[in-house]
Amino acid sequence: MRIAIPTTGSRGDVQPYVALGRGLRDAGHDVCLATHANFEPFVRKHGLDFFALEADGQSLQGSDTGDRMLKSGSDPFTFLREFARLRRPLVAAMMRNCLDACEGADVLLLTNTEFLVGHAVAEKLGLPTVWTALQPVAPSRHQVNSLFPPVPSWLPGGGLYNLSTHLITSEMLWQLTRTAINDARREVLGLRPIWFLGPMLTYFFPPLCLDGYSTHVVPRPPDWGSHRHVTGYWFLEGDRNWRPPAALREFLDAGPPPVYVGFGSMHNRDAERVTELVVEALALAGQRGVLYTGWNGLRAVAGDRVFALEADTPHDWLFPRMAAVVHHGGAGTTAAALRAGVPAVVVPYMSDQPFWARRVHELGAGPRPVPRERLSAPRLADAIRRAATDPKHRARAAQVGSALRAEDGVGRAVQLFEEHVRTLRAAPAARRSA
Repeated sequence: MRIAIPTTGSRGDVQPYVALGRGLRDAGHDVCLATHANFEPFVRKHGLDFFALEADGQSLQGSDTGDRMLKSGSDPFTFLREFARLRRPLVAAMMRNCLDACEGADVLLLTNTEFLVGHAVAEKLGLPTVWTALQPVAPSRHQVNSLFPPVPSWLPGGGLYNLSTHLITSEMLWQLTRTAINDARREVLGLRPIWFLGPMLTYFFPPLCLDGYSTHVVPRPPDWGSHRHVTGYWFLEGDRNWRPPAALREFLDAGPPPVYVGFGSMHNRDAERVTELVVEALALAGQRGVLYTGWNGLRAVAGDRVFALEADTPHDWLFPRMAAVVHHGGAGTTAAALRAGVPAVVVPYMSDQPFWARRVHELGAGPRPVPRERLSAPRLADAIRRAATDPKHRARAAQVGSALRAEDGVGRAVQLFEEHVRTLRAAPAARRSA
């Protein structure tokens, strides 16, 4: 069976699908991952077919619109507005590329970032779909949408608030992209436009939904239907032949475990100032540091107590060697830090990052998050000190890490996918024999 997975975003948005794709490939399927062109070497390295859905995602986030999106913090309305503004000019080209990528596919896996484009292509080609998610976005009275803050303590009827956050998110995103999506459906695919309220039923009631995170981190809501499964995280196992650079190994051996600081794909136009702030915070906390420069998130610096990482180092190798991990709260980095069993300080920028920051703190695996807009050297130093020295945080992080390492999220997702496919294949045969 040939499976197409169109998705876009940062490395954290793409890597879980590479892991899932590898699992599906190992089960005997052909898998094509359609994403940003700059991820082609990464995708092909893991034995998957590749198709360029869009160009470099880093340049999109570095634009003025991308910068406003990154600064949206915990405001879901600003994030959705800027996300839609970033995507609208790209919709027609991505729909055309997605159509090409999915030619010959038997099943299409829908993702949060490309749901509307993928849904349209699946309709055009008559393909069955499987919904996937890396964070909780399905409607529930027991769980807020991951873009929204939790229910205010003063507000009665928390269940209604939680449910409304899911409805608002899906409908706002649809209304902000409706014209671009419908124009592309008509001009690229020759399909009729979707009605004013959008594909709500399809979005909320897919035949199968696989959520790639763990119930040890986010419990499954009791009001979800049997078609929704929280499988466990989709971790990409590291290359056993990978060896760290000699300079990194020497730095780690030269003193006590350092603190990792990296903000992934979150760029900073004032990266020089943020780097100075981070170095000052490490000094105030009395900690050595490993700094990941990422997508212009931090500058490379030199010093006896700070080491700059300018290339990707596997998190599953690096994080367990740290005293604590300071990160932006992306779903993938949060998962990697929790799995490593070390405490984390989360500095959320936007989108679902405040949600994951709250979960880390609520689990006891780290101190209160430090939102990007409130970041200062003293605040960060205090959080680093707590994460690196509080035995309660360390013990709780170790417990969560042990639970996550015992899961096989990819294996469970592949099992559920194949059970679903067998049901799809049996249905036409049953109709023919009736």
